[in-house]
Amino acid sequence: GYKQANVVILPKSLADDFEKFCHANDGPLPLLYRSNPGDWKCPSLSSDSDIRTDCLQYRIYEHGACTGSLKSLKEYSEQLKDMVTFYLGCSFSFEKAVQNAGIPIRNVEQKCNISMYKTAVPCYSISTFCCNLVVTMRPIPESKLEAAVLATSELKEAHGAPIHIGDPGLLGIQDLAKPDYGDPVHLHPGDIPVFWACGVTGVEAVINCRASLAFTHSPGCMFITDIKNDNVTVRSSREVPQVHCISQDPLHYSVVSTEAAQKIKTLETLIGIDPGDRGIIHLRRQDELLKACLSISHARSVLITTGFPTHFTYEPPEENDGPPGALAVAAMLQALEKEVAIVTDQRAMNLNKKIIEEAVQLGILKRPVPLLSYQRESANSALMFLCENGNPGRPRFDHLIAIERAGMAADGNYYNARKANIKHLVDPIDELFLAAQTIPGITTTGM
Repeated sequence: GYKQANVVILPKSLADDFEKFCHANDGPLPLLYRSNPGDWKCPSLSSDSDIRTDCLQYRIYEHGACTGSLKSLKEYSEQLKDMVTFYLGCSFSFEKAVQNAGIPIRNVEQKCNISMYKTAVPCYSISTFCCNLVVTMRPIPESKLEAAVLATSELKEAHGAPIHIGDPGLLGIQDLAKPDYGDPVHLHPGDIPVFWACGVTGVEAVINCRASLAFTHSPGCMFITDIKNDNVTVRSSREVPQVHCISQDPLHYSVVSTEAAQKIKTLETLIGIDPGDRGIIHLRRQDELLKACLSISHARSVLITTGFPTHFTYEPPEENDGPPGALAVAAMLQALEKEVAIVTDQRAMNLNKKIIEEAVQLGILKRPVPLLSYQRESANSALMFLCENGNPGRPRFDHLIAIERAGMAADGNYYNARKANIKHLVDPIDELFLAAQTIPGITTTGM
């Protein structure tokens, strides 16, 4: 097959900003070619093209509203003299590579257009161009997920690897049966919904910029280039992607390179060494470090808890190395532009406040970390703390991390390593982790 392109045609006064918008969002909008004003050809993509007639159907937009569909733009030739055409990569260009990998293309089997959905994921805004990401969805058999990622990851001009694998709700998509563009594509038993960035994102940007006049292709009616789809192979075995399931409810898979996965597994082996022979080796869970890393990488808002009084007769009780570990994780999360907060015992609030203030002064933290406390006031206290108005569908945090944290024993007390009861110093923060098990979308990690 031949490479295909999404098409956006804008007034030349908006062209520079739209090009910047494409570069800032090159996942959904890989720019293949930008024409000069009034130029209807694209010599690097096609030897004899005319953008006025080479798409099967076009849409016309006036002040952000779609005012009709057209088979040809020739009647607008005069207006097009002051307009610039953008040719953007399309996921149809990778379907041959996917088929060559032995993966069924359900929309082809079902003889329908691909499903396209608006998401709740914002693109980077440039001037008047702002919109949420649009994605395509292709059902992929679970056993073929890695093959699908491998087949597409190097095809950057066709959006590359998928941006999400699993529950559509994590992207803000409510119903797969109701695509915003295209046709519904039905999943077979054992299929997993896999989502790729989509060039129709450009259509949403055109709508929101409210240009006096703009044109796009009709979704699914692409511009077909003269360039053949050449299969691209991954150059190094270290870069071969792996797919791991990191959550069953909601269903969520993550992608990691073989090299990164191996480094994390090496770290896990080192962490498992117990030089003090403390008898904690049974606490280690094989391959959980990789899943925890991947899960945290997807999180938007992380809640960290720490607090384990050691010399508990001191005033205030001394802490172990949990608080500095929590700050190190918080600093890493801030560097990744994630929201982060710390919840700790009421008796340790002043101690942690001073540590956080000093960490900001020293430049360890970019900004202060919100410091929270939790008390059990009712049976729903944990749910109210974790979710807006206690609604499990609206969690405030999507990942909880416990670092050197005391947990409740079977008898309801809390003990240190010397078997001394420290319940009077410990707030029931472990209830948050128990409650999180019942809230879809919240995952937990213990260190």
